[in-house]
Amino acid sequence: MRYWLFKSEPSTWSWDQQVAKGEAGEEWDGVRNYQARNFMREMAVGDRGFFYHSQKEKSVVGIVEVCAEAHQDSTTDDARWECVDIKAVAPVKKPVTLDMIKADPRLADMVLVKNSRLSVQPVTEDEWAIILELGGSQS
Repeated sequence: MRYWLFKSEPSTWSWDQQVAKGEAGEEWDGVRNYQARNFMREMAVGDRGFFYHSQKEKSVVGIVEVCAEAHQDSTTDDARWECVDIKAVAPVKKPVTLDMIKADPRLADMVLVKNSRLSVQPVTEDEWAIILELGGSQS
């Protein structure tokens, strides 16, 4: 299993909206960055990810699971753009803010710290465990 982070502006797509989609999940559509798209092409069903609210909140708020591998993004006819489907697994017990992440020296090399603009990014197994710890969660 691999780990990822999915960033969304809560005003566009929020954790609550993701949860409301239930077991069917939802496409992580609208990504128009080649690096983020390529990361989605690497994902497998069962991979886990953090759901991250960007903009004002800037925090990990939930855990998601990839429920469909990369396929054509339904929001465009351009074959270059693909997406995965994700479903909500659980909220984190307490949000893990970007400030908390940046303050933890164990996370200094995390993509979120080094390239915070990337909307889909990998998370190492160690980073995954540390963020779960900071959020008081397990998974």
